[in-house]
Amino acid sequence: MNRFFRPAFALCALLSLSGPLTAPLAAEVETASLGGGEEERVTEVAGCVLAAKAVCPGIDLRHRNLRGLSLAGADLHGANLMRADLRHADLRGADLSGAILDGADLRTAFLQGTRLSGARLRGANLEFARANGADLRQADLTAANLEALRADKADLTGANLEGANLQEAKLSLTNLSQANLEGAKIRFAIFQDALMTDCRSCPTDW
Repeated sequence: MNRFFRPAFALCALLSLSGPLTAPLAAEVETASLGGGEEERVTEVAGCVLAAKAVCPGIDLRHRNLRGLSLAGADLHGANLMRADLRHADLRGADLSGAILDGADLRTAFLQGTRLSGARLRGANLEFARANGADLRQADLTAANLEALRADKADLTGANLEGANLQEAKLSLTNLSQANLEGAKIRFAIFQDALMTDCRSCPTDW
């Protein structure tokens, strides 16, 4: 073999053994085919597959793209979801108690029956989210966008809603006892039959 071609031959042999240079080292996002031709994205982080009923307490999911993911019934208590993209995610019945969701995008998310007691949602966006029956006791929703939120029968006892945007939110039969709504925007919000015992800056004409 011509000596000028030996280096190129060696390089080609090395590449054939090592595989494509573009192959990812560790796949975090997979696509699984489901019945009816639908597909569900499953994200794996730190060895934990994020799916319905997953058990991943305290997991670090900061800035992660979890849009449209099904996490119904999952145990994510104490997780860090700061600025995570959870738009249209299914979190029904999930445990997010004590979780950090500051700046998270939860627009149109499904939060029915979700446990968010003691969670931090400062500046989070829950516009058009559905949170009927959610547990938000002692949650920090300072400056959160809750416009058009549906949270009938939710428990917001002791929650901090200071500076939050509650315009057009529906909070019928919601427990707002000892909550703080100082500086909150409540134009066209519905508080029908809401419990407001010792609520700070809650409307008084409902």
